[in-house]
Amino acid sequence: MWSSPGRRVITAWIVLSVVATPIVAFVVGPLFPPGNGSAQAAEQVFDNTWMAAIVTPVICLLVVFFAYALTQFRHTGGELLDGPPLRDDPQVRMWWIGLTSVTVLFLAAFGTYELLQNGSGGGQGPKPIAIPKGNKIPVQVIAQQWQFTYRYPTYGGVETPQLVLPADTYIELHVTSLDAIHSFWAYELGVKADANPGVDNIAYVKTRGPRTFHVRCAELCGLWHGYMFDNGRVVPMSRFTAWIKSQQRDFAPIAKYLPKYATVYYPDPQRRAG
Repeated sequence: MWSSPGRRVITAWIVLSVVATPIVAFVVGPLFPPGNGSAQAAEQVFDNTWMAAIVTPVICLLVVFFAYALTQFRHTGGELLDGPPLRDDPQVRMWWIGLTSVTVLFLAAFGTYELLQNGSGGGQGPKPIAIPKGNKIPVQVIAQQWQFTYRYPTYGGVETPQLVLPADTYIELHVTSLDAIHSFWAYELGVKADANPGVDNIAYVKTRGPRTFHVRCAELCGLWHGYMFDNGRVVPMSRFTAWIKSQQRDFAPIAKYLPKYATVYYPDPQRRAG
């Protein structure tokens, strides 16, 4: 039988949880980053929203417990005495272990299921486990001190200084580096993959409607790391086709000087030194 303070804490916790959890799930959650610039970004928002909603009752319990303890059990004067020791309460132990175990196992299963659906938006190395179905356009992301360039192997291996992707299309990103360790972060697309020399780090993303997105290097890579950023674009397929043809035409005079397309590159010692 719960004591009077226990009933008050439980009642306040249930009321606060009933109010706060829907607010987190339906109001705050959809505002979480990185937005809905791609299927992977939208899934990350969905996952973060549900995980936040699940832990909201736990946070509410802590808030109610500490608020009640601080307001109702304050020492008001006289000699300060320790309260009676409480040890080995079977009910508390059972509920605590049971609820935390169920919560952690559910989140692990939920996260694994979501990860395997359409790819995570994170690099999975040269042999990805989560491979989405359907046709995909390969694009190589080449990091170097201090910029990103992009090669399109299905369009003659043309290399461009800006990332342009067709809308509503699955993209297979092959992320690598020419020199130091970098990290390719296309924020609004929900993609973040390490760029290591000699490694083909594959990430998948399904674009949505036309938009501009930001690309950053998220790994300290040298003196001008802070300036290693640019903007990418998602455009309609017809516009992408016209753009890639123009890039092939514009870069044709120097195409013969480009190294043959390869999934990985190894740094020259002098180039690695910056």
